[in-house]
Amino acid sequence: MNWCCTTATECTYVCVGFCFFFPGFYLTVGLISKTYLSLSFAVRFVNCGRGGLVRFECSNPSDFRIEADGVVYAARSIQHSTLPALLLLIKASDTATQQQWVTQVMLTPSTHSSQQEITFPSRNTDSQLKRMKRDWVIPPINVPENSRGPFPQELVRIRSDHDKNRSLRYSVTGPGADQPPTGIFIIDPISGELSVNKPLDREHISNFHLRAHAVDLNGNQVENPIDIVINVIDMNDNRPEFTHQIWNGTVPEGSKPGTFVMTVTSVDKDDPKTANGMLRYKILSQNPESPTSNMFTINNKTGGIITVAAGLDREKVPQYTLIIQATDMEGNPMYGLSNTATAVIRVTDINDNPPEFTAETFFGEVPENRVNVIVANLTVTDKDQPNTPAWNAVYKITGGDPTGRFSVPTDPTTNEGLVTVVKPIDYEISRTYVLTVEARNEVPLARGIHSPRQSTATVSIRVIDVNESPYFEPNPKLVKLEEGMMPESSLTTFTAQDPDRFMQQTIRYSKLSDPANWLRIDPNTGRITTIAILDRESPFVKNSLYNATFLASDSGVPPASGTGTLQIYLLDINDNAPKVFPQEAEICEKPEPNAINITALDGDLNPNAGPFAFELAHRPPDVRRNWTITRISGDYAQMSLKISFLETGIYEIPIIITDSGNLPMSNTSYLRIKVCQCDINGDCTDQQHIMAAGLGTGAIIAILLCIIILLILVLLFVVWMKRRDKERQAKQLLIDPEDDVRDNILKYDEEGGGEEDQDYDLSQLQQPDTIEPDAIKPVGIRRLDERPLHPEPQYPMRSAAPHPGDIGDFINEGLKAADNDPTAPPYDSLLVFDYEGSGSTAGSLSSLNSSSSGGDQDYDYLNDWGPRFRKLADMYGGSDD
Repeated sequence: MNWCCTTATECTYVCVGFCFFFPGFYLTVGLISKTYLSLSFAVRFVNCGRGGLVRFECSNPSDFRIEADGVVYAARSIQHSTLPALLLLIKASDTATQQQWVTQVMLTPSTHSSQQEITFPSRNTDSQLKRMKRDWVIPPINVPENSRGPFPQELVRIRSDHDKNRSLRYSVTGPGADQPPTGIFIIDPISGELSVNKPLDREHISNFHLRAHAVDLNGNQVENPIDIVINVIDMNDNRPEFTHQIWNGTVPEGSKPGTFVMTVTSVDKDDPKTANGMLRYKILSQNPESPTSNMFTINNKTGGIITVAAGLDREKVPQYTLIIQATDMEGNPMYGLSNTATAVIRVTDINDNPPEFTAETFFGEVPENRVNVIVANLTVTDKDQPNTPAWNAVYKITGGDPTGRFSVPTDPTTNEGLVTVVKPIDYEISRTYVLTVEARNEVPLARGIHSPRQSTATVSIRVIDVNESPYFEPNPKLVKLEEGMMPESSLTTFTAQDPDRFMQQTIRYSKLSDPANWLRIDPNTGRITTIAILDRESPFVKNSLYNATFLASDSGVPPASGTGTLQIYLLDINDNAPKVFPQEAEICEKPEPNAINITALDGDLNPNAGPFAFELAHRPPDVRRNWTITRISGDYAQMSLKISFLETGIYEIPIIITDSGNLPMSNTSYLRIKVCQCDINGDCTDQQHIMAAGLGTGAIIAILLCIIILLILVLLFVVWMKRRDKERQAKQLLIDPEDDVRDNILKYDEEGGGEEDQDYDLSQLQQPDTIEPDAIKPVGIRRLDERPLHPEPQYPMRSAAPHPGDIGDFINEGLKAADNDPTAPPYDSLLVFDYEGSGSTAGSLSSLNSSSSGGDQDYDYLNDWGPRFRKLADMYGGSDD
């Protein structure tokens, strides 16, 4: 009920006529039954705007308890025989103002035999206290889940005070009634009895919110709807379920008690606020039970597993298997439901075992001067987990190798130490080495673990003597000499030393490289002499240095040899005369506006080279008359015309150049000058250069070959033309030219000026089947006005006739074949005639005979063509006779 107390005096209200129903007991305002299972009703206060928190207290806390929301619950089972009526006092206290209010709740036996009534609140009240205009708040109805029935099972009766005067109809709405899931709750429309129709499942739906309605027979609402909340009371019908059946965890070996390992979790679908969903964990078994059977414990509420005993040793027990049990009902073994899972705890390795050598001393041997060879293999044992930093060994030489000639890398597969030579060892210096090697791990040892004596070993290495190569000292050897030294001159002695002091051997010398072939070495003594003149300006000398390589071989078995380089630094002498540079130049006919700057080239070095002295030769006399030379600096001079004009041409100017050596050397060299015509800029207008003044031998030979080939081609063409003329003359002897009327039928593909200036071969008309192959147009060569290629028609071929008069029959037969050929051009001629040029007096020959008979044609115009066509006019111009 909603209630507001406005004064600090005691507020008393007795609820009458509002009934609740619960299975198995009856209650008016409060509920008392023969067997009390659960009881709940609400007494709610309105704080009247004070804003403080209200704290509730019950007058009988041993039998009833009240929650913070004002809902009262039975704390134990209450029998009807022992409690015919009960009065409860509910006290509310404002924690802010310390004001208090008290209400009385009377619990009396119900007069009904099987149901609880919910009466719709009256619209008017006779209470002497003022009540807020609010509806009744009905306490929730609790229904246990998984009930076995029988169904339908009555829950409560809904009644209105208006049913005394008229008939009413009751109904409920909401999820579970007329909304999905429908059919769970039903109500008798006349009696108002609300029943559940099937077992409920709290894990599916934990509560239902229904609304009760009361209407008359006409459907008019007679009461305001009231809300009914039905809570599904949880039953312990679900076992705990672990989220994983197998849990994996790790713990380092040697961990102290209390070290956290891992947490296992389980879930229960039952209400976690009740004992049905409150889980407790415990360890059922441990395998193996070493060193104790209780190495781990589990927090019974959280599922956290920790260590409780010392002695975790991976080398002894690498893994533990625990069986974990989760039980609801707060772990009650009698009423709770249980389930199990497996926890696998792997003990991880720490570096608590140092590597130990398998022997105190290791032995090896190595030939001298050998590097990157393995001398000995050092083996160790380590109880830690293989291929981990706690197992991988690192080797260090702590003694016996002051010069760092050895190293001990680790074999990643076997974990062995590989004693390796990294610097050459000389047998003549030391014949044995004794190394001290220490083995450690990649990570430091665990706290409290110390390296034992077995972590250090001795390695004894014997050096084997081998035949070593002789060596030259110094190498290379430098000697300084003046160039120009004569043959058979002694230079120096270049000898080698044998490092094998304990072997009796002899050394012989030979020349390995002498690019200029200037030197010779004595095979026994190593004395070097010259066999040619040494020239510093030789192309084999670079930067005044000449390098020669010699070989020294001993008499050992097998023999060994070494090389040495002799560097000869040649001092310069003045043995090269200077030469003019450039050797060719151009100059204008007139001395202005340009001149020629020249210098000198000298193979010697300073001071045997520049500065130079330039002078014109005295002969020929015109040199000094036409030219003048002026010194610009020690290395340059200027050449210019002395006269005002010089004819175009090429001139050879002798110039005397003298160097500055201790004994100066002079040389007359010729400067080739091309005198040319120049433009206003002083550049030669003649494009030919000096090099074009003469032709080389290769160019002359090429020109001669071209001329010879051309002459041969001309000769072959002349011979071919003569042979063709002879053949043509032989054919013309067979027919009288005057009687031949066919000499102008063919050969129209010549582009002459007209027919009167052409010479025709009459033999082509006399014997058409003997046309020469080269008179036939090649296949694939066609004029632009010809039709595309088609299969050639089979025109009649005639053999050679003794008389030229049958040419008409031949033409008629050819014309007939052409007329019947669908691929023939749209004109009557046998051939496609080329254009004959302008000036022809002949008419069109597009149709030689367009009818079956040629008698109706006028051929008199052929008389105007000359005597050769007169017979043709008589042949076709006369009568058929």
